[in-house]
Amino acid sequence: MITLEQKKEIVKNLIPKIERATGLYLIDIARVNVEEVNAFRAQLREIEVDYQVVKNTLLIKALDSIDGKDLPKDKLKGQSGLVITYEDPTIPSKIIKKIYDKTEKLALKTALIDGQLFDGSQLDQVAALQSKDDLIASIMGSLSAPVSGIAGSMGALIRDIASMVEEVAKKQNAA
Repeated sequence: MITLEQKKEIVKNLIPKIERATGLYLIDIARVNVEEVNAFRAQLREIEVDYQVVKNTLLIKALDSIDGKDLPKDKLKGQSGLVITYEDPTIPSKIIKKIYDKTEKLALKTALIDGQLFDGSQLDQVAALQSKDDLIASIMGSLSAPVSGIAGSMGALIRDIASMVEEVAKKQNAA
């Protein structure tokens, strides 16, 4: 059995992780065996995402001490795994969805992504979200399109002026 001091230490270690997080995923691990959890954990480690199995009561204590990082208390029941991401908050959803679609295990209970709360039934929507890098690239592409259009128009205008000057010069030489 875990002692009160160990519980306090777990909560103390969870708080800075949750504060720094851009995404929190609470998943149901009731039907998952050790091998599957280890494989899942390895996939998350590759993308530098934390995963830990945590007692719901300890997670509630940690969340209660942090503003803006609230997960619905009704989802904090049963066996839960906590996925914590610090960079792109959408990437873990793609891994969770892939495993869930294949095995119907590791069901999403809830997710908190950049302050937006998602229910477990919204896994498809969460997994379909673009990564931050993809969004930035899309925005940059949208911003550069008008600039390249302006540059093309300016080039055409200069080419037309040059043609007019050349035609005027030919007419003056002919006269």
